Amino acid sequence: MKNMKWLEQILNSKKRLVIPVMTHPGIEGIRKTVKEAVTNGVVHFEALKYQAENFDIAACTAMMDLTVEAEAFGATVQFSENETPTIIGRLVSNEESVKALVIPRMDAGRIPEYLKANQLAVEHIDKPILSGCIGPYSLAGRLYDMSEILIGIYIDPDTIHLLLEKCTQFLVEYCQNLKTRGTAGVILAEPAAGLLSNEDSMKFSSQYVEQIVNAVQDDNFTVILHNCGNSGQSTEAMIASGAKALHFGNEVNMVEVLEACPQDIVVMGNLDPVSVFKQMTPDHIAIKTTELLEQTKEYKNFVISTGCDLPPHVPVENIKAFLDAIEKFNN
Repeated sequence: MKNMKWLEQILNSKKRLVIPVMTHPGIEGIRKTVKEAVTNGVVHFEALKYQAENFDIAACTAMMDLTVEAEAFGATVQFSENETPTIIGRLVSNEESVKALVIPRMDAGRIPEYLKANQLAVEHIDKPILSGCIGPYSLAGRLYDMSEILIGIYIDPDTIHLLLEKCTQFLVEYCQNLKTRGTAGVILAEPAAGLLSNEDSMKFSSQYVEQIVNAVQDDNFTVILHNCGNSGQSTEAMIASGAKALHFGNEVNMVEVLEACPQDIVVMGNLDPVSVFKQMTPDHIAIKTTELLEQTKEYKNFVISTGCDLPPHVPVENIKAFLDAIEKFNN
């Protein structure tokens, strides 16, 4: 299963497929630091290759680093050796600064390293590769400040829409560049939209996600909209984006989500990366995994996954317990 009609193969699969969102197990497996992986495309690729070779997964997901796009715009990033990078401070704060904001080129910041990692993964890994990219509202929030944008959408919506237009223009080009590297699709991470009502999510997230979908999604390239912040209130807005696959976090009831989603949309999720994968014993993880598989067994469009990116230092035996439970269920 490389790329061609990838979604069709998922929907027609007799087995329950598994695509966890994870790169930290690969980084730890090759004995590198998070900082090395997020700054060096070769290290990033080697982490993906390690995972493809050591875990029975249907596809490899590139790193979910939600700072790389904001950094390209000029935001300040704080790096630490073994934690995911974070954004510090605000880049824009009013109409004037948003108007002055320059849309970055593809050689800005660490973008070239991420494009390199995706290209190497496609060339050397015999599994579909899913690129990673931040969503438009979540990117806007990182540039404008997450708390401030929640107020901004009400007191200065025109400025926020202008910012979203600039973010979307950049993300369209970035996703087109990821697509030309030959990946099977992109996980568009829009967790900040989970803080919005369905109506606001439509206005400030989905209509912009839809522009990205229209620009890049086709039979060979799938947009997978990830929103781990959604607790069920914005599922409708996620569906309205036009993304052919939706990835949910542990806040939702997976059966309710599957009931709400059309059967031709692939629905992914949603075991908790921290309270299940990091904190439970392998036996408990196997039970949790089997429970979710049993609850969702009537739905052909379900792909079991983590609810979000696995954090650093999840025990390998916990990941194996998850994968073994799926194999047992399939047999």
